[in-house]
Amino acid sequence: MTPALSYPEVGATAPGGSLPPGYRHLRHRTRLGSGRARFEAAGERVLTFAMHRAVGVGVTADAERAAPGVRVRVLLGRGRIGVAAPCEVVWTVRDEARIGFGYGSLPGHPECGEEAFLVELDGAGEVWFTVTAFSRPGHWATRALGPLVPVFQAAYARRCGRVLRRMTAGRG
Repeated sequence: MTPALSYPEVGATAPGGSLPPGYRHLRHRTRLGSGRARFEAAGERVLTFAMHRAVGVGVTADAERAAPGVRVRVLLGRGRIGVAAPCEVVWTVRDEARIGFGYGSLPGHPECGEEAFLVELDGAGEVWFTVTAFSRPGHWATRALGPLVPVFQAAYARRCGRVLRRMTAGRG
């Protein structure tokens, strides 16, 4: 039997969802550029975990693309000082204006909660990337780090946006 997600509010980061109380909340939005080609390119890099790998985290997954039920292992850090963060994709979206997914923490993850990566094409043709998350410590180490964890999470979200913008430059 595979382990269950480590929190009950599954899917709260999905478009239209409401982030639950009792967690730290994160929303970071980055303008990537404009045009459908850039939107499609960015969405593909998010769904295939290419953005995550380009940011510098190690990613292994049960499948090449994000889909509900796909297990993902994110390695934060390097080698012996790295921390494994097991997750499961809980939702995906791919329509005319949104491409992305959200994954939730599994037992053994240093945090407890959910994180989403969403590319959107607005009515003016602008392409936006948003990282949305809710989390709380899931391990003694993240409890001990206390106020530093949200700083690292925000820096990671900003880096994802910058990297995705560079990855899709010239696409729109």
